[in-house]
Amino acid sequence: MRNGLLGLLMLLLCFISAAEAKVYKVEDVPMVHLADRTRYVSNPDGILSASSVAAIDSMLYALEESTGIQVLVAVLGNIDGGDCFDFAYRLGKENGVGQKESDNGLVVLLSTGERCVQFATGYGLEGVMPDAICKRIQQQYMVEHFAGGDWDTGMVAGMRAVCGALDGTMELPAEEDDLLAMILAMAFVSGGIMLIAFIVWYFNRCPKCGKRNIQRADSQTIRDANGYAILETTYVCKHCGHRFKKYSNTINNNGRGPRGGVIIGGGGFGRGGGFGGSFGGGSFGGGGAGSRF
Repeated sequence: MRNGLLGLLMLLLCFISAAEAKVYKVEDVPMVHLADRTRYVSNPDGILSASSVAAIDSMLYALEESTGIQVLVAVLGNIDGGDCFDFAYRLGKENGVGQKESDNGLVVLLSTGERCVQFATGYGLEGVMPDAICKRIQQQYMVEHFAGGDWDTGMVAGMRAVCGALDGTMELPAEEDDLLAMILAMAFVSGGIMLIAFIVWYFNRCPKCGKRNIQRADSQTIRDANGYAILETTYVCKHCGHRFKKYSNTINNNGRGPRGGVIIGGGGFGRGGGFGGSFGGGSFGGGGAGSRF
């Protein structure tokens, strides 16, 4: 009896070890959306809890309904080849994640065996989710939790940030480098404005007495042809009373021609293909980012 229990225990341990040692190829990853169009998280090893999977599925369903963006999340132990970028890229490309006409697909891969998280973006999302934003989400919301083995908290927080970045509801906090660049840009613009103001002040002087205490008295258009006008401006020196004129060229549309504005085309997000059979056939390039933990 005792030997039988030991044998059963050893057999159970072998099964557990075999399951833990499973190495996934791209074609082995279950595509849960094939059976249910409201599911987006492939979690075959049960690394995420059922509640976390449900929460992420709900977020991604709402995201696709509002924006048309399709996301595939794969949470796996070990992956074939050990290259997280290549694996995520192939998951997106070979499964056609995203709409074909807009290439708006995103793949989020978490490999606990390789200790990596990888984002791969379709061509149409590379402007909305550039590499720097992908990396920032990973570093600020996911990696710290993953390093401690808290897969649920890291993935839910990261996917909430992803959805916020994609639907425009979340403004990601700026990194220190971004703040420094913003400060430098503001200083440069302010310096330029001050320099221009100084130049105008320095050269805007009375030609008779040399004082800079002058004031504009009158302005009129003296010539208007082919859309261009010559503007005559009269100034008076408040110090000596001298009056003088300056001339400048300007553009005058006279109410004709374009007056600015942007026309938005009538396109939208398609639902061709989509869930309930296959993804939409989106294409992938080399966009995205990855982090180790």
